[in-house]
Parts: sequence; structure tokens; C-alpha cells
Amino acid sequence: MTRPQPPAPAVRPAPCPGRPATLPAFDDLPVGRSGARHAWHQFGQDDNIGLVNLLTADVVRLAAGLVRQGKVFALNAPADLFDPAPFGTRGAPRHHTFAIRRPHSTVVDDVIDNFYPQASSQWDSLAHASFDTDTFYNGVSQADIQTRHRNTIEHWARRGIVGRAVVLDLTDGNPGYVPAGDTAFGVADLERSRRRAGLEYRDGDILLLHTGFTAWYAGLDQAARQAVPRDLAVIGLEHSEAVCRYLWETHAAAVATDTLTLEVWPPDHSGRPYGFLHQTLIGGFGMAVGELWWLADLTADCRADGVYEGMLVSAPLNLPGGTGSPANAVVIK
Repeated sequence: MTRPQPPAPAVRPAPCPGRPATLPAFDDLPVGRSGARHAWHQFGQDDNIGLVNLLTADVVRLAAGLVRQGKVFALNAPADLFDPAPFGTRGAPRHHTFAIRRPHSTVVDDVIDNFYPQASSQWDSLAHASFDTDTFYNGVSQADIQTRHRNTIEHWARRGIVGRAVVLDLTDGNPGYVPAGDTAFGVADLERSRRRAGLEYRDGDILLLHTGFTAWYAGLDQAARQAVPRDLAVIGLEHSEAVCRYLWETHAAAVATDTLTLEVWPPDHSGRPYGFLHQTLIGGFGMAVGELWWLADLTADCRADGVYEGMLVSAPLNLPGGTGSPANAVVIK
């Protein structure tokens, strides 16, 4: 169910001190063969990290200045929460421990198999979703990903993801909001949440979109969870050019959410070329995308104190050739 949306406003972030906003406007981006706009080669032909390049030393320093209370909010849902796997192609990890007996001590180790890095709170790397049928961010091929590790997760892992988190509460501040069905959030919803937060965007922001989905899912009994993958319909962003334009014009480095796929599910392939936002945001813009994050506690605190920003610190898994990672993220206020 898509809400009627007005035209996208012209949203421009404030540049960081010492660094002008040099990214072109959305309407000045080139159009690819799919008909969607892309931002390839903005950071060079060999770039593998995309808009994470915006997380400069200035951005990190300003984000650190947001730490005033020392509150830490872990943004990772339990690794085994989403079971059964919503798409049928991922599953819950199988975890067991074993003891190693020593003369004067016992050491307990873990073994995990069937582990899907993107089956719970996750980052999608720039190798995760193609821009068109077979070409990924910056024009690389699947063979480039598999043999040369172009766009893969270790490029982010080597530098970390640190910046200013901006919390956009898409539930209109309603703690009783039920995120069921395929409600689509558009530009007006994003702008209303930004205005409620009382914040202006800045280069390199990490946008956290709270829908309530992960906390809602955690409250379901096992029978209700079994029903979720059937005829899967999940709340998320509207499939539209207007949403892509809005997100690009924020100059955000990343966008993460507590719902299943960031955009509303299922995709709207009749709405090509913007019928599946992963292709434009990841494959076209080079934007870091996170999903299934635990945002309930952070959002509740933001509602309580009226502060909807903080310093986000994330250490993606340093897995050479990997296409995704657990989020391993916290926000500090």
C-alpha cells in the first residue's frame, strides 16, 4: 500500500568544514542502459567503497563531538532471530560449543556453520546487487567480483564505517505502530521524520530508518514467524525515482533500516528502472545499505530526549571476497 506522495523537494546537505559538496545533482548523473541514473567513477575507476568515501576525517571528528552522555546502543539483532529464513535461500546459524580440557583449566570454543552474514543485522557490500542485468557498481562484472574482489566487503572492513547517525522515525513517533503489510514510505514520510528530528543533513550521514519491523518480529511466537515467509509482503521504502533522488541529494554515505530489504517487498518490476532500489542505491550510487538492524532501543531514547543523532561505529567482517557482513554497529550519544 503506497501513500500518495508530493514531488520530491530539493534536499541539499550542508558541506563538512573544509570540504565542499562536490557530488553532482541527481539530474546531472549519467543514465545507464537500464534507464536508471548512476554515480560510477565519482571517486575513480578503481574505487571499491563508493559513498563511504564521504566518511572523511572531518566527518568522523564531527560525529565524535556528538557523544555527550556516554550512552551506547547496540544495533545488532540476535544472529538466529530470523528463522525461518524469509527468502528460503538463507537460514539460521547452527551453533554449538565444545570444551578443551587442559591440566588445570577448561577452554570452551564455538563452532558456527550454516552462517549467512546477511541473515540478520547486516551490511550489503557493493558486490551484493548489480546495477543492471550483469554489471555492478563502477561497471565491474561478476567475474571481477569473484576473481579480483572488486566491491567486496573487506574494502569497508579495512577502514571501518564511522560517522554521524541520523535517526528517521518513520512510525511518526508512535510506540504502538504495527509494521505489518507492504506499506511503502516515500519522500514526504522521510522529510516528515527529518523535520521531527529537527536536523539538517550533512555530507556523509548514515541514515537509520526506524519502522519497528525487527522489534515487532522479535515479539512474534514461532507459529507467527513461520507465516512471515509465505506470500512475503514487508514494509519499506517506496520503489520510485523520487526516493532515489532524495537519498542521493542527502549526500548520505549509507542508509540502514530495521526492516527486511530497505525497500518495500516485493519489488515492483513494472516500475523499472527504479522497481528494485537495491540496484540503484548499491549498484548505481555505491551507497552502503544495512538491513534488519535493531533500532528499537535507540529510537526509544531519541523520542525520550529529543536527540536524533549520534556517532555510529561499525566494524564489518574482514572477509576477503565477501558480499555482506554482520553490522557489528553501535551508536553512541
